[in-house]
Amino acid sequence: MHLSKKCSAFKVVLSALLIVALLQLIYLSFLSKFHGKQQRYRYSELFGGSASKKNAHPEKNSRKERLRYSLSTGGIFDNTGQYRVYKNLIKSDFTTNQRPGSDPSSNVLALATHTTINNLHHLESLLERWQNPLSVAIFAHGQDVKFATALVYALSFFCPQIQALVDFHLVCLSGEMASFPEQDHEHFLGLEDCASVFSRLETHRDKYKNYAISGNISYPNNLLRNVARGGTESSYILVIDIDMMPSADLHQQFLAMITRQQPASEEVFVLPAFEIRHARKMPATKAELVQLYQVGEVRPFYEELCPRCQAPTNYSQWVNSHVRGTGSLEIAYTLTWVDPWEPFYIGPRTVPLYDENFKQYGFNRISQACELHVAGYKFSVLSSAFVVHRGFKIQGDFHARKDEENKRNRVLFRSFKEGLKTKYPSSTRRC
Repeated sequence: MHLSKKCSAFKVVLSALLIVALLQLIYLSFLSKFHGKQQRYRYSELFGGSASKKNAHPEKNSRKERLRYSLSTGGIFDNTGQYRVYKNLIKSDFTTNQRPGSDPSSNVLALATHTTINNLHHLESLLERWQNPLSVAIFAHGQDVKFATALVYALSFFCPQIQALVDFHLVCLSGEMASFPEQDHEHFLGLEDCASVFSRLETHRDKYKNYAISGNISYPNNLLRNVARGGTESSYILVIDIDMMPSADLHQQFLAMITRQQPASEEVFVLPAFEIRHARKMPATKAELVQLYQVGEVRPFYEELCPRCQAPTNYSQWVNSHVRGTGSLEIAYTLTWVDPWEPFYIGPRTVPLYDENFKQYGFNRISQACELHVAGYKFSVLSSAFVVHRGFKIQGDFHARKDEENKRNRVLFRSFKEGLKTKYPSSTRRC
């Protein structure tokens, strides 16, 4: 009898456990279906057609339609016919809302940068520091063309600050075309907010080592720089690589400086360039940077690879120079360009374009600095502004064909310098 009661109690407990397990399965199934339905709705809202238009916000529909229109143009070919350029693939609210008679101070300085999809994750921290108009030219090849189109649209859709300030331009090979990503349902179902888009970009992080793109495709860095520059209407432009960071408050400090004193028409403003150990937090001010510099956690850009390329900046003079009076941004000193200096600088939008014959590694920025010199520009070094590259540049980080590319571009640079004699016949300057 006692044993029978124990068996009955055991059966009751077992039945209760089974019921609980069954209820949990039903609940999980419901959650899965609900999540799937929610994800399909988010995808439909993001990329869908007419069915999603009824409930979508009009502003987001117009953004979607502008993307469709940009893609429908088929882009334009570059001067060589090798590349297809979708300029203003996605416009920021800042660019879209610019009108004649707008406040001129709002469009004085923009930042222009370039990247492949594998480095686009740097945009998040760059924009957080910059917080002003930013023009990004992206190079994509093969399947990455479709991926880049979808991800930059998702960024502009889900990230309010990107929506407000960032213009995206896409460059691919002339035989490739970008298309609206409405058929990639399963690939983009996880996109539901800004953080999830950057998480997806993280999965493509460091896919290629520097310029080693699959299929031996050349990275057209100077074309991308020109596309990013041409994508902004600002009076002055700072062109940097996407894995670099400018000093904090540069935009407002520069605006205040040129308000106090009108710059010369042929003058560029040099930002000393540094590189920092990967583990270190990016310095925001000159005081923070100098402190790291003095203990070896920050060093001049390219110090190991090409110390001569940045040495003319005169780092010791800059580090030891102090701003007079108020601590505002000033010109610390002015330099004459010497070979092979390749400074990062803020320049008027009228400065000569980068020569697009230079691709991959070597001489792509030196050539443009050399032309500025021959054209008569002066190089004024800013007192407390700077740019910092994430990580130390070391030999082992480069792809196998770096030296071969450098050799080819060296020959091209000799020819380029000869061409400057014809382009600027009255100039006595040479490089």
